[in-house]
Amino acid sequence: MTTTDIAAMTGLELMRWVQTERPADIPSIGRLLGMRFDEVDNGRVVISLDTRPDFANPLGTVHGGIAATLLDSVMGCAVHTTLPAGVGYTTLELKVNYIRAARTEGQTLTATGSVIHAGRRTATGEGKVLDEQGRLVAHGTTTCLIQR
Repeated sequence: MTTTDIAAMTGLELMRWVQTERPADIPSIGRLLGMRFDEVDNGRVVISLDTRPDFANPLGTVHGGIAATLLDSVMGCAVHTTLPAGVGYTTLELKVNYIRAARTEGQTLTATGSVIHAGRRTATGEGKVLDEQGRLVAHGTTTCLIQR
């Protein structure tokens, strides 16, 4: 049996491994919410998920935390694609603007995250969440601390 040494992978290699292997045995927020890695490139990641009733807020629409989590994930993963093996990151700041509500009944939300700046100590990124009609649901920015 061959095991994968994820600590030896660059950030881009790790994100592509997650995209192709979809490791179901590793607990993650992506597994919990049903996230799919649709695209993984250097400095850019696209993730989608299908909404469900469990995502509802008290008003019956998708809770804003779902969009925030999508944004945190795509922007952070985009930053991760720029990092060498053995280097990690953590979100220092997350800014989210909500534009419109999303339905809870199986609507696909697609988030795109891109790196704006990848420095030695910090990185910044931006992201958007779109609904199935291509309408903007939320957008945001992040600042990440690079952990060498």
